Amino acid sequence: MNSSTMRRTGLSIAVAAALTGVAACGSSGGSGGGEGKSKGNGSPALSPIAALRTIQNKTDKADSAKVEGKTVMGTQMSMNMDGAMAWSDGITGNVTATLTGGTQADQMKQMGQSKIDYRYLKTGFYANMGDKFASQAGGGKHWIAYDYATLAEMGGAAGDAFKDQMQNTTPNQSVKMLLASGDVKRVGEATVRGTKATHYSGVVDVADFTGKNSNLDSSQLAELKKQFSQAGMSTETIDIWVNDDDLLVKKIEKAEMKTGSFEQTVYYSDYGTPVSVEKPPATDTMSFKDLMNQQPQA
Repeated sequence: MNSSTMRRTGLSIAVAAALTGVAACGSSGGSGGGEGKSKGNGSPALSPIAALRTIQNKTDKADSAKVEGKTVMGTQMSMNMDGAMAWSDGITGNVTATLTGGTQADQMKQMGQSKIDYRYLKTGFYANMGDKFASQAGGGKHWIAYDYATLAEMGGAAGDAFKDQMQNTTPNQSVKMLLASGDVKRVGEATVRGTKATHYSGVVDVADFTGKNSNLDSSQLAELKKQFSQAGMSTETIDIWVNDDDLLVKKIEKAEMKTGSFEQTVYYSDYGTPVSVEKPPATDTMSFKDLMNQQPQA
C-alpha cells in the first residue's frame, strides 16, 4: 500500500466520520412512508415555525438516541451506518459505518475491510482501521485519533465549522436549518416505520447557515463560502418527519455537488438509550496528524 493511498484513505475516514456525525446531529426518533394522523407538532392550529420551535426544544432535552441511515455522495461514497449517539455534554457515541460503494469504498478494500468502527468523544473521534492498516502503516496500531482542533487547523474555515458542529451541535440541527430556511412548509402526515409522523420540508443556504452557526470571523466566513462554491454546493433540501412526542423520527437531506448528488437518510429511535463510549488504548492508537506526517509527498 503506497503513501498516496494511505493519505487518501485517512482523509476518507475523516469524511465518513463527519457524515455519520452530521447525521447524528441532524434528527431523531424511528421512521418510513404512508398516511397517518399526528397530533402535537402536527396540529393544524400550529404554524410550521411554531411547531418546529417546539420540536427543537423537545429534542434538545432528549439526550440520546439510536441512529441508522444511509449516505450517498456522488461517485465518492455510499455508506450505511448504525449506532447510538448522545448530546447532553457534547457529541459522543459509537457508530459502525459500512462503505458500500464509490472510490472511498475501493480504497478501504485495499486495506481488507469495508466496515469502520467509530468512537466519538468531546474533543475528537477515533476510527478502527483494522489489522492490515496496523501492520502496514499504523506501527502495529489499529486506531486513528482525529482531534477536532487538528482537523480545524488542517481544514481552514470548513475545519473550524466542522469542529464547532461536532462539539456543540445537538441532534435537532435539521430543525434549526429549517427554521433558518425562511420557506419551511408542513407537507402532510405519514407513517414512518409504524410511527405516525408529520412531514416538514424546506431549502437552506448551506454556507450562510453554517457561517451563522459557527464561531467564524468575516474572513473565515468568506473562505467557507468559497470552499462551498468550489464544491458546487449552494443549497440543501431538508425533509423531516416528527412523531406525536415532538421528536424527529426521520430526515432526508439532498444537495448537488460538482462530484455528484449528495443524499442522506437517517432514522432515529429509542430516545434516552444509554450511551457509553470508551477511549481506545493509547498503545493501540496513532494520531491522524502523525499519519499525514508519514506521507509528506502524498
